[in-house]
Formats: sequence, C-alpha cells, structure tokens
Amino acid sequence: MKLNPEYVLASCMYGCLDLDVIVPEVPKIGAEHIDIWPKVHGNQREQIEEMGMEAFQELLQEHGVKLGILTHYDLGPFGLQKEMKVARNLGGSMVICGGAGPKDLAGEELKKAVQDFVEKMKPHMDAAGDAGLVIGVENHANNLIDSPDSMKWLAEFSREQMGLAMAPYHLPQDENLLSQLIRDLGQRLVHFYAWQHGVGCHEKRPKEEELLQMPGRGELDFVPLMSALGEIHYQGWIEVFMHPVPRGVPILETAEEVTAEINRAKFYLEECIRKG
Repeated sequence: MKLNPEYVLASCMYGCLDLDVIVPEVPKIGAEHIDIWPKVHGNQREQIEEMGMEAFQELLQEHGVKLGILTHYDLGPFGLQKEMKVARNLGGSMVICGGAGPKDLAGEELKKAVQDFVEKMKPHMDAAGDAGLVIGVENHANNLIDSPDSMKWLAEFSREQMGLAMAPYHLPQDENLLSQLIRDLGQRLVHFYAWQHGVGCHEKRPKEEELLQMPGRGELDFVPLMSALGEIHYQGWIEVFMHPVPRGVPILETAEEVTAEINRAKFYLEECIRKG
C-alpha cells in the first residue's frame, strides 16, 4: 500500500529558540504545519501568549505555515478544553496529551481502567468534536496508556474524536510487534512519532548517542512500520522526534543543524517507504 506522508515540525526540537527562528524552518522540511510545545520541552506556547495570537498568526502567514497541533502533557487529558478553543481559533486540528489512571495493570483490570478513562473523556471528546479537533493520547511510560494492550483497548473504546499518538520510543523495540500494533490500531491511530528508544533520553550522553533516538540512527528498522502505516491507509502526520538532555535545549546547536538532522531522518523514512 502506498504511503504519502505529511510531516509536522515539533517546535521543541529547537528547544527554547524564538518562534521567529523556528517557524521559517517548517517549509525547509517540506512541511506545512507546526506542533507547538510549552515548557519544559520548549516554550513556544508561552511565546504565543507574550506576542499575542494575532502576531503569531501573522508570523505563520508570512512563512506559509499553519498550526497543526498544540501539545499539552502539562494540562493532562482533563484540562484541554480551554486550549481546544485556542487551537480552533488558530486553525489547528489536534491537541495531544497523555492518559490518566492507575499504572502497572494487566488483563481485565487494565481493560476496565482504560474503559473508565474513555468514559471520563466523553465530555472532552464532545468538546473536541464541537471544535473540529481530535485528541491524540500518547502512549507514555509510567502511565495508564503505556502498553500495546492499553493502546488497543483505547482504540476499541474511543470515538473518532480521540485516538492514539503512537510513540515507538516507549514500546518494545520490536519491528514485528510495532508494525502489528499499527495494524491493530487502524483508524484510531491519529498521530505517529518517528522516534525510537536508542539509549534513552534521561541521562546526559555524548551527542552521537543521544541522537540514536532519531530514525535511521538507532537499531530500529522503520521499513515494517512505514509499510504497516501504508496498509492501514494512514492519513495523519508523521513527526520526526527525539528528546534532548536537558529538556528545553535544541537537539543540536543551531536551528540550521536541527533542520538538517530532521531532513536526514525524513529522507531515511522515505527510503523505508520505497523499500516497503
């Protein structure tokens, strides 16, 4: 199945650099949309408040860029509704958060907890629908939604206003498992982080080791994953991604270097698509 991915640029890849530096980089990776992050990973959401919504919209228009996503792990899944209005007013179409609920569950206990979480999210899914948005829930370590089973239960119980923002980094680095999970999620997969574990992102390491999170640098083969995305006719964004140490700094020293590294990973992914 053919996959024609659209990419979105994560503002946090550039750390806390100014928006007037970051926004011009979006078209340089062949993207039209930006994913805005708040502290501590970046500070672009706070920058928007400082500059004002109108000035931010003018900056986007100047460079032919659109808001795609507001990412808000800081607000949690039950605190998104105010930001939904901001996303709607700025022309965005997605908000991303983590899950909420008990951790370290399995079997029927996990199924029930995920079902309870989705039930609690119904007013927020309704609000997202009214705003023309989708809520993306990332699978994250030490979270209710952290395992393949939890992701599949979320996909089963959710409505079209909420789905999975899949982060391979937080899952077993097994290409067969990950590609089958993509097939299992199907249309409830609403966002894909092109991000692998490498050697992790919580301890300061030499830059060449830190960059092993990026597609094409670590050991994870993205060919089966890209092929599975094609099989489900995936229509969401692909976000080339990693976390630096410490948070809030660019993944490389300059904006130009960050963009070049994103493009290197993007070209690797497109080669994976051709091979698949």
